[in-house]
Amino acid sequence: MPNPKRKMSRTRRDKRRTHYKAVAPSVGSCPNCGEVKLNHNACPSCGYYAGRSMFLPKK
Repeated sequence: MPNPKRKMSRTRRDKRRTHYKAVAPSVGSCPNCGEVKLNHNACPSCGYYAGRSMFLPKK
């Protein structure tokens, strides 16, 4: 199996890794209660997703 002949410099290594960034999750507002929630997830405050009740939230 081939191995590298020379040590890769920190600059060259970091240039390759520039595209791996932490991205903030996309959030939206719940159409039922108006609270902030993650997109494509049930609302944690009211329990609704796509206009239907998925669960009863804990108070």
